[in-house]
Amino acid sequence: MFWGIVSNTMATETQLKTLTEYLTRVPSINPNMGSGVFENGCWWVKFQIDIQHKMAWRVVQELGHVLNYMSLGERLPTVFMPVSPPPYMNGGPTEFLSWVIECKDKEFAPATCVEWLEGRLPRPVDNLKEWESVDE
Repeated sequence: MFWGIVSNTMATETQLKTLTEYLTRVPSINPNMGSGVFENGCWWVKFQIDIQHKMAWRVVQELGHVLNYMSLGERLPTVFMPVSPPPYMNGGPTEFLSWVIECKDKEFAPATCVEWLEGRLPRPVDNLKEWESVDE
């Protein structure tokens, strides 16, 4: 395991709050989130991204990089992915597209995930100017 701090306990709602509070500061992320712990001790956080926000796709790109492919050789035990009910039954992505961060290792604490995000996302994370890339 290269990802740092290891917790010997399963994630709790209190531990998940650290991650959800951090994510609410990220531009375009809706603060109304769901989170929980699977029976196997692995955790998840589900949220929506305002796809009309000017930084929405930059946020998706950054989260995808850190959480899915930070290192090809030794990846974090997380998956960042879109989820949706059937579009033909509900509607389009503005209302029904959600995003999930799932942890695949119960030893990887939500606070460790926050440390990885804080160390790699723009700082301060809630400053829009920090999210603007050189090529925009």
